[in-house]
Amino acid sequence: MTDQKRMTLVDLGLFTGVPQHEHFCRMKDLLDTREMAPSAHPHLWPHGEAAPLPESFDYDGTARVTKEFLARTDTSALLVLVDGVIRHESYFLTGGPDVQWLSMSVSKSFISALVGIAVEEGHITGIDEPISSYVPVRPGSAYDGVSIKDVLQMSSGARWNEDYNDPASDIYQLTAATAGIGGTLDDFVARMVRESGPGTVCRYNSGETQVLGALVARATGRPVADYMREKLCEPLGMTSAGYWLVDPAGTELAFGGST
Repeated sequence: MTDQKRMTLVDLGLFTGVPQHEHFCRMKDLLDTREMAPSAHPHLWPHGEAAPLPESFDYDGTARVTKEFLARTDTSALLVLVDGVIRHESYFLTGGPDVQWLSMSVSKSFISALVGIAVEEGHITGIDEPISSYVPVRPGSAYDGVSIKDVLQMSSGARWNEDYNDPASDIYQLTAATAGIGGTLDDFVARMVRESGPGTVCRYNSGETQVLGALVARATGRPVADYMREKLCEPLGMTSAGYWLVDPAGTELAFGGST
């Protein structure tokens, strides 16, 4: 592992508001990853008659120029599907049809789907079980005795601060763990602090998804990337390799690290 690959998403300026198109298109070259091979039976989206974008659109009673909006928002890729058919495809900056872009919190949907599949396959008995029956956590900590359902609903009662502008926030500390700073990702979720009763407060919490990733790995006995490759990438016909960012222990960044 190179020194360069010891960087974290914070080191790359993820939370600064600076445009990230030079980084998000090459995460697998900057940080450690686990690869998911493309499907043996790739699904190619059909192309229909090309539909140009409108020159302008109305928002809140004001006409906006489409080209200016795309430039102002640092849009790198735009794909328009109509009834499963590609009608428009444009790329800007560092975007491209073969670029593995950091998915951010889209990863959370992958993880929740994998939890459901693991339940269906019997790896997890049910979502009313305590997540601590599968994932080692400290006694009395946030996830000790808390149901998988409460974690899936981001209602575990864990204390959490997802302020991306606060270097002392939990999301900063979780991200630092991707480089082993302060321990591994599993160490981080194992010691999270309980703040309220499970099922009483719903709060957006990336730590919830990280512990769900640990649940998938522990219950199936396989890395998240391996399980996802078989259960999602293969049957969905993924045409290109995908990647999960991993910490020094090889644990996937379940909360937002797929590309």
